[in-house]
Amino acid sequence: MSLLVLFAVMFTLLFLGIPIAVALGLASLSYIALEGLPDVLLIHRMIGGVDSFPLLAIPFFILAGHLMNSGGITTRIFALARALVGWAPGGLGHVNIGASVIFAGMSGAAVADAGGLGNIEIRAMREAGYDTDFSVGVTAASSTIGPIIPPSLPLVIYGVLASVSIGQLFVAGLIPGLLLALALMVMVALYARRRGYPRDSRIDFCRIWVAFKAAFLPLLTPVIIVGGIVSGVFTPTEAAIAAVCYALFLGVFVYRSLGWRHIVRVSMDTIETSAAVLMIVASATVFAWILTANQVATLLGDALLGLTESPHVLLLLMMAMVLVIGLFMETIAAITILVPVLLPIAVEVGIDPVHLGILLILNLMLGLLTPPVGMVLFVLSDISGVSFERCMRATVPFLVPLVIVLLLIVFFPGIALWLPGLLYP
Repeated sequence: MSLLVLFAVMFTLLFLGIPIAVALGLASLSYIALEGLPDVLLIHRMIGGVDSFPLLAIPFFILAGHLMNSGGITTRIFALARALVGWAPGGLGHVNIGASVIFAGMSGAAVADAGGLGNIEIRAMREAGYDTDFSVGVTAASSTIGPIIPPSLPLVIYGVLASVSIGQLFVAGLIPGLLLALALMVMVALYARRRGYPRDSRIDFCRIWVAFKAAFLPLLTPVIIVGGIVSGVFTPTEAAIAAVCYALFLGVFVYRSLGWRHIVRVSMDTIETSAAVLMIVASATVFAWILTANQVATLLGDALLGLTESPHVLLLLMMAMVLVIGLFMETIAAITILVPVLLPIAVEVGIDPVHLGILLILNLMLGLLTPPVGMVLFVLSDISGVSFERCMRATVPFLVPLVIVLLLIVFFPGIALWLPGLLYP
C-alpha cells in the first residue's frame, strides 16, 4: 500500500508541474510517514546521497563548461568545424554535428551544448537558407553527443552509483559518441541530397590551419581531462578542477575575454545549476533506497528473468523500460532511480556494468528530445523563437540514427568495451 502511495504522489506531483526534486522528496516523505519511520530519515538519506567525493566533479565540470562558453570558445570551435566539414553537401549541418563533437569534450551536458552552440548554429544555418525545421532538428540531435563523449556529467553520476570506474566509462563513451556523430552526418547527407542543400565552402587547407591554430588551446581541454584520468595523473574530480583552472587561464590571460563580472555571473549560474542537479540526486537517492528496501529490483529481476535469460533480449526489455521512464523524468533523477534496479539484473546475466552505463545514458538522451520533459527542446524553442511543438516535430526524424546506434551497441558490446579493455587491461 505504501509503495502505491509513493508512486501515486510522485506521478501526481509531476503531472501538476512540480519540480522533479520536490516531487521525489515529497513522495518519499509520504512513504516514510505511512511506514511510521522518523522524519529525520529523509534528511539523513538525502545528505548521504550527495556525500560523495566523486560527485564534486559535477559543479567543476559545469563551471568549466560555462567558462568555455562565456570565454568565446564556442565561436572558435564553430569556425574550426566549419573549416573541417563545411565543404560537404549540406555543409552547415555537418558543421553543426562536428562542433558538438568538439564542444562535448568541454561541457559534458546536452543542454549546455544546445544553449551554448545552438544559437550560433541555428543563426548561421538560417542565414545560409536552410529550413528552420532542419536547423532545429539537427541542432537538437547533435547536442545529445555531449553526455556520451567525455567528460560527461551523467556518466559521473552513474559511475558513483554503480561503483564503476569513471575513467573506464569516459573512455567507453568515445567510440559510441563518434559513431553517433557519423550516423547523424549520414542523415544530414540524405537531407542535403533530397533538398539540394549547398556546400558551405570549398575545402581550403589554409583556412583549416588558421581555424585549427585559433582553436588549438581549447582543443587541449579534453586531452587534459581524459589523458589525465587514463594516465592516472588525475582522479575524475581532480580532472574537473584542472579543467576549470585551464578554462580560467584561457579566458583571463590568453584571450582576455573573461572579466570579473563575467566570472561572477558564470559562478552564480554554476551554483544554481549544481544545486538543482545535486538536489535531484539527493531526493532520488531516498526514492531509490525505498525501492531497494522493498526489493523492487529483486522482484523486477525475477519477472524479467522469468521471461528470458538471453542478455540481448533482457537489454532490449530494460532499454524499453528506460525509454518510457526517460520520457517523464529528468536524466539525473532517472539514473539515480534506475541504477539500483537494473544493475543487479545486468550483473546476474553477465552484462558488463560499463556497457550498461553507456546504453543507459544514450537511451536517456532520447528523453531530452521528446515531450513532456524534453529539456533540449525547451532550450532550442527559446533561442530559436520556434514553438515547442514545431521543435518536437523537427526532431523526430533525427531520432532514427540515435535508435540505430543504441541497437548497435546493444548487440555489439565491443563498440563500447573495446577501448576500455585496451587501456584498462
